[in-house]
Amino acid sequence: MLAEIARDRPDPAESTSGPSQREYQRIALGIEYDGSDFLGWQRLSHGPTVQAAVESALTAVAAEPIAVVCAGRTDSGVHGQCQVVHFDSHAQRSERAWVMGGNANLPPTVAVRWARPVAPDFHARYAARARRYRYQIVNRPSRPALQRRFAAWEARPLDADAMHRAAQALLGEHDFSAFRTAACQAAHPIRRVHAIRVQRDHEWVTIDIEANAFLHHMVRNLVGTLLDIGTGTGRMLEVFGPRVQRAVGVDLSREMLAV
Repeated sequence: MLAEIARDRPDPAESTSGPSQREYQRIALGIEYDGSDFLGWQRLSHGPTVQAAVESALTAVAAEPIAVVCAGRTDSGVHGQCQVVHFDSHAQRSERAWVMGGNANLPPTVAVRWARPVAPDFHARYAARARRYRYQIVNRPSRPALQRRFAAWEARPLDADAMHRAAQALLGEHDFSAFRTAACQAAHPIRRVHAIRVQRDHEWVTIDIEANAFLHHMVRNLVGTLLDIGTGTGRMLEVFGPRVQRAVGVDLSREMLAV
């Protein structure tokens, strides 16, 4: 799951001070979604996306075209527990109307959790203080059935304590080039990890990570490396070696990732 922590902050690149903008009201929403059947957050021309579903629903409520800005795009199949978005609208609607009307027009796999008016300079992306991801792993010999859409399966026994200890090497600001894909479009690979925790509850192993931002597939690759450590086949420090060109872990399946 990813919960976006946001604060008001001016956005010089998208000023709303012009006369044509004064009639608009800026609204922030918290969005929850099951990403299994979507091609990610961002609108695409060749398949269903969460953004397209949200914009279509809000357009119906506002009776005018609505475009939303999200705090952080998610990849195909990734779930969202509290994706923060904002949009501008001339329509005068109550917070309840945005929530109930939005949900009435959304598919069952997407829901508006809350809505609230925000300052004209609030920006869902630039006001985000941090982003959080959670990986859930079913660690047992037999594959799961009920949780197959929301958790990964690892048959090999995992040492969650060893994974947690190794993960602490990721804390702070680092060059995470070893963990991003060749298709990553980020301007630079420097990211700051605020917290990371690995814990076990019976057959469930959960990995929580919070950072200022993430690179493309950064979290998936980090978790793959931690799984190598959990099975006794990997070493975290090798990833930060000056000659390492790529992560030693695998790029794990999308089903276990939620934002």
